[in-house]
Amino acid sequence: MIERRLGYNNRRMWQHCELLQSIVEQKVMTKVGRGKNAVNVEVYKYKNNDDVIKNISESIDYYRIETMKEKKLTFRDYQKEIILKGTEMLLQNKFLYLAMEVRTGKTLTSLAIAEKVNVNNVLFVTKKKAISSIESDYALFGPNYNVCIINYESLHLVKDDQQWNLIILDEAHSMGAFPKPSQRALIVRDTIKKYKPMVILLSGTPTPESYSQMYHQVYGIPNNPFNEFPSFYKFCSAYVKVTEKKINGLFIRDYSKGLQSILDKMKPYTINYTQLEAGFKVKTSEHVMYVELKDSTYKIIDKLKKDLVVEGKEEVILADTAVKLMMKLHQLYSGTIKFESGNSMVLDLSKAEFIKENFKGKKIGIFYKFKEELNALSQVFGAENLTNDLSVFESTDKNIALQIVSGREGISLKQADCLVYYNIDFSATSYWQSKDRMTTKDRLDNDVYWIFTKGGIENDIYKTVIKKKDYTINHFKKTLL
Repeated sequence: MIERRLGYNNRRMWQHCELLQSIVEQKVMTKVGRGKNAVNVEVYKYKNNDDVIKNISESIDYYRIETMKEKKLTFRDYQKEIILKGTEMLLQNKFLYLAMEVRTGKTLTSLAIAEKVNVNNVLFVTKKKAISSIESDYALFGPNYNVCIINYESLHLVKDDQQWNLIILDEAHSMGAFPKPSQRALIVRDTIKKYKPMVILLSGTPTPESYSQMYHQVYGIPNNPFNEFPSFYKFCSAYVKVTEKKINGLFIRDYSKGLQSILDKMKPYTINYTQLEAGFKVKTSEHVMYVELKDSTYKIIDKLKKDLVVEGKEEVILADTAVKLMMKLHQLYSGTIKFESGNSMVLDLSKAEFIKENFKGKKIGIFYKFKEELNALSQVFGAENLTNDLSVFESTDKNIALQIVSGREGISLKQADCLVYYNIDFSATSYWQSKDRMTTKDRLDNDVYWIFTKGGIENDIYKTVIKKKDYTINHFKKTLL
């Protein structure tokens, strides 16, 4: 048995042992044999004897059981009501949309509904970063059915040797692209067609930007209320006010003005529940802090604004359109850049150094936008103080850095002392969803810090997204061009 680490409870030891298991079970490809007979085979990265592996496995089982003994799972009164109502709706309609705001417990509620409808095999589709959290919820709940928890990108790997009676689709709004369906929506549609299961959709924000996003979320479900429309364009004739907008001198159709009647049509299949209804009285204190970049960085920015191009010895920064200028400035004001060649690099560590210095002694969750921003954070914090793995963050004292779009949904950062934004996304959805990642029923006071560059465009983006509007090229032109 692996001895308990100082300050670790049963749950943290369970997570710690699972981390050890993932390390010792790592595999690498190596070449075996010589010449023409040489072949590549997969072997364990580290040499471990059977006793070590057995010890880790037994420790996982022990601490998992002890965790479950400690925490007897109970449902809140409103969750019990939703479970009963949701069960009835699912049995009647064969599909259900749980539109429950973040931290109200939609995952556990859906698992409980699955047990109530008496199914044998459940396929739970979610984001990769949320898998471990859902596995923990399933283990604590211990329902009388089998579950396979998988991310959307791996859905095509599901084997046909199992008949899935129910499919639960987490963060369902991610399938809401239009006018054409996303690859994610297409593969979900094909999966539903193959197994003909009951379906539960989960989202805290079913239509974050437009009611038109609902069509491709449900179009693969046989008895959805829009079945009479074989395509999104046919659907638009009844449920969307189609207009035209001018982009780069061309007029294109705008399908974003979906009508309220879309939600009205979904009412028999939807349960809505808010944090306010659940009794959450969240107080999120937002703080804006400003950083001065190096003079050399400001010189590059000024030259790009003036000439729309910056030429180096080997690389070029080109901003020959308004959109490119907006993107390049957004990168530069956080100290990174992607060159015309496709290469990218960190130019300025000022933001990362500012965060390390000002949040010393705190366990923080950091949101970044561009890949190179993570590299900047990694350079300054070091591997010993920073991770992008949620299980490591939960089981150690390390800080965590997550890309905003992938980290805004399906995960909990309740162990963080505060959230820190290295940069800000153009999306209003990113703003509203990501800053609630610490909220739980027991934790309603959150501190969120925005790290903006003096003279940068981040403040203008912030003023836009807090109004639940995406920051667009039109906003950029009005403020900076």
